[in-house]
Amino acid sequence: QVQLVESGGGKVQPGGSLRLSCAASGDFAEVGTMGWYREVPGNQRELVATITRYMVRDYRDSVKGRFTITRDLGKNTVFLQMNNLQPEDSATYYCNADIRPHARIPPSEYWGQGTQVTVSS
Repeated sequence: QVQLVESGGGKVQPGGSLRLSCAASGDFAEVGTMGWYREVPGNQRELVATITRYMVRDYRDSVKGRFTITRDLGKNTVFLQMNNLQPEDSATYYCNADIRPHARIPPSEYWGQGTQVTVSS
C-alpha cells in the first residue's frame, strides 16, 4: 500500500521558519511530480509548490522568495523549507505525489494526511 507520511508542522511566530518533510512508502515503481498544497477551513485547497523528477520547480506567487521545495529522489522524499512565515501562511499543509505503482500502469495521485502550520504571535 502506497502512503505519503508528512512531518514538520507546528506553531511559530511571524518571521519564523519551519521545514516540512514527506516520504513516500510502500511498493511502487516510480514517484513522479511531488508537491505541497495547503487548505484553510472554508477555502479551497491551493497549490503551494511542486517539483518534478527533473527538479523543475513551481511556486504560488505569495510564497516565492520565502519557500523552497526540494526532493531526494533516492529516498522518495520531498521537503518544503518555509522562511519568513506570516499569519496568512497558517493552514493544513498536504503532501501530494504522482506515483506509478507498476511500470506499465499510469501514475495515480496520492495525498498525505496533512500537517498543521500555525503562524501567530
